[in-house]
Amino acid sequence: MRSDDEKKKLNNRLRRVVGQVEAVGRMIDNDDYCVDILMQLSAATGALNKVGQIVLEQHLKTCVSDAIQSGDASDRDEKLSELIRVFRKYAGVID
Repeated sequence: MRSDDEKKKLNNRLRRVVGQVEAVGRMIDNDDYCVDILMQLSAATGALNKVGQIVLEQHLKTCVSDAIQSGDASDRDEKLSELIRVFRKYAGVID
């Protein structure tokens, strides 16, 4: 589980991403310069990826760590398989 502070920080990051995406929409409506739009898209993508990294790090430190330390082979294998699927998706490799 995430603390209230962690949730607040993640939600603040997500609100910034929403603002960036909305800005892209305005830029498109205003026929802004393509490179400027691409830069704003890149910033939004980077910010969203950072949220994903934070969530993944928390998952590794809690759920995966707990499964490994529990000694339950089934739980451990399930968490490791889950991680492999997540890494493949993040790497752009879809099974």
